[in-house]
Amino acid sequence: MSSSDRSRAVDLTRTYEVRTYGCQMNVHDSERLSGLLEDAGYVRAPDGSDGDADVVVFNTCAVRENADNRLYGNLGRLAPMKTKRPGMQIAVGGCLAQKDRDTIVKKAPWVDVVFGTHNIGKLPVLLERARVQEEAQVEIAESLEAFPSTLPTRRESAYAAWVSISVGCNNTCTFCIVPALRGKEKDRRTGDILAEIEALVGEGVSEITLLGQNVNAYGSDIGDREAFSKLLRACGKIEGLQRVRFTSPHPRDFTDDVIAAMAETPNVMPQLHMPMQSGSDTVLKAMRRSYRQERYLGIIDKVRAAIPHAAITTDIIVGFPGETEEDFDQTLHAVREARFAQAFTFQYSKRPGTPAATMEGQIPKEVVQARYERLVALQEEISWDENKRQVGRTLELMVAEGEGRKDGATHRLSGRAADNRLVHFTKPDTEVRPGDVVTVEITYAAPHHLLAEGAVLDVRRTRAGDAWDKRNATEAAKPAGVMLGLPKIGAPAPLPVATGSGCGCD
Repeated sequence: MSSSDRSRAVDLTRTYEVRTYGCQMNVHDSERLSGLLEDAGYVRAPDGSDGDADVVVFNTCAVRENADNRLYGNLGRLAPMKTKRPGMQIAVGGCLAQKDRDTIVKKAPWVDVVFGTHNIGKLPVLLERARVQEEAQVEIAESLEAFPSTLPTRRESAYAAWVSISVGCNNTCTFCIVPALRGKEKDRRTGDILAEIEALVGEGVSEITLLGQNVNAYGSDIGDREAFSKLLRACGKIEGLQRVRFTSPHPRDFTDDVIAAMAETPNVMPQLHMPMQSGSDTVLKAMRRSYRQERYLGIIDKVRAAIPHAAITTDIIVGFPGETEEDFDQTLHAVREARFAQAFTFQYSKRPGTPAATMEGQIPKEVVQARYERLVALQEEISWDENKRQVGRTLELMVAEGEGRKDGATHRLSGRAADNRLVHFTKPDTEVRPGDVVTVEITYAAPHHLLAEGAVLDVRRTRAGDAWDKRNATEAAKPAGVMLGLPKIGAPAPLPVATGSGCGCD
């Protein structure tokens, strides 16, 4: 190839950038979108491109009230860039796209593709169709066309992976729009889930997180109430799988067999993220949450009895319509009783299309803010106290990538304990890679992390660390440009793929 031909090859390279908003389900969907684009010949744009890519994809969330303002603001910033770069394409997918549909191209006519939550596999085809026809393509499927795990995936981690076990949700929480956008719950076949996990372990993955909008309702399609606990136990039999997590469960479906499976399956981690949303029975009823404070705290007690060192985290909404000071006091009481390791607290915001958005008794912003600050202060105190109990313990950490923003300056590395607590530890003389396992002694506690300031007690090199090495070597060996005619058209061949949904609505 002549130098001019090589230059032309670089020029024909089409780069992509995917921007993700919202929950872990969206994060995992974005891994699939990246996989689809790379399978079609696109090359990931360098980090920090900030819209300087040939294709920019927004994977949106509709959970917060200002989600549309955020999207249109970002689209507006890209409009002049698109004018200056003929051939640049912009695509909008995810929950907001499913909700707003044609509105997006009316408000932002420079958008090329709009696709929904049920047809993410169509993105490369829609981009090519928009390019050829020179007009926006809007395609929103009303139901799932194929389970997303059949799509190619570019996983963000070489050593940890999401594994979807279900999509959609059958609950009717009054603050949540997810069921309307993701559809009714659809469970994946157990054999397919286990086959994907085994394939991931074969590639070097040592930690998986089972993912669903209501993960422990798994089995509702087939009427097996113990299907989720059976799945956890089956994961325990997969050789080489070191850590199993899941998110997010719903208290309504959290049964004793799940607690037993967690306690009795060695690679299921002593960690539970279970949204509480409110400690007030009155508010829970208005939210259409099918449990009350006593039931929720009873589950916590059972988990702690079976797994004494379990770290329990939650989601809480402050200022739900009609919430009184007495209701809020009940939430504070529940937080004191539960002693969460962490709580993800949210100020209630109207979600268009939900019953709560039109309820009477909307709480003034200043009242919500004051309650929020009181809750955060209480939880910070509890989190710090709970972390102080870890001082002096010897813990095994899976070394993480990019979780310690100050690691370079402090000569530390970071990792996650079995209970998912973040630990910063002294960098050892021995080479340590993300995915490897180290043993440390905790010397200091802060509300949101732990420190191990002494020497690392042990370093265990793992297949996950080997996978990280291999991935980095592969990335470094990639050519600067790829000769690209047109992206491949048609459905991709099925491939095995790689927080909770974490959207605050489980």
